Amino acid sequence: MEFWPRTEEEALATQDALRARVVSAPGPADPATVAGLDVAYDDSGDRLSAAVVVLDAADLTVRDLVTINGRPAFRYVPGLFAFREVPALMAALAKLTVRPDVLVCDGHGLAHPRRFGLAAHLGVLTDLPSFGVGKTRLVGEWEPVGEERGSRSALIDEGETVGAVLRTRTGVKPVFVSVGHRIALDNACALTLRLAPRHRLPETTRAADRACRDLLSRPARSCG
Repeated sequence: MEFWPRTEEEALATQDALRARVVSAPGPADPATVAGLDVAYDDSGDRLSAAVVVLDAADLTVRDLVTINGRPAFRYVPGLFAFREVPALMAALAKLTVRPDVLVCDGHGLAHPRRFGLAAHLGVLTDLPSFGVGKTRLVGEWEPVGEERGSRSALIDEGETVGAVLRTRTGVKPVFVSVGHRIALDNACALTLRLAPRHRLPETTRAADRACRDLLSRPARSCG
């Protein structure tokens, strides 16, 4: 990525251009490999560690792992948060030896004020099916979700369905699933449940979170 926005105006223009490239498609119903992506920051917020962990979708074993140390690539601006993290995540993706069939981001896709969150951003840049699983809501309202695992409710923002509020464990707080690129919401929700057999968050997110936090705790250096 030779060009990266430096101003809010440039970032908004880039976001608009990339959003126009989002593809609506069913996506793979039975992917062989799935990647989790996450970023952790040090206490100052000036240093970050990005991780991409590729899991075998059948048994959730790790097929590949890359971690990268870096710095935020953009200042914090609401609605433009992806611009801080995408360069480090793309650098990690470039070092993978196993190309994943689907990207699962710790964040949002369509469920974003400008309908273009991190999952959509990375999906368009890689042209891989992608979606986000967020721990908290960014936008939208929903009707109460049933207590049983697999229950879901539409996440609605300004009259538009932008995702689903999905219960991955019975009696545990739901997660927020939203599509990014080349995958439908039903497939994204089904895959989220498949990747979360024991915990609230999918194993992709848990593995990537551990990996970037482990790297962040070491002396600053790039590694993969």
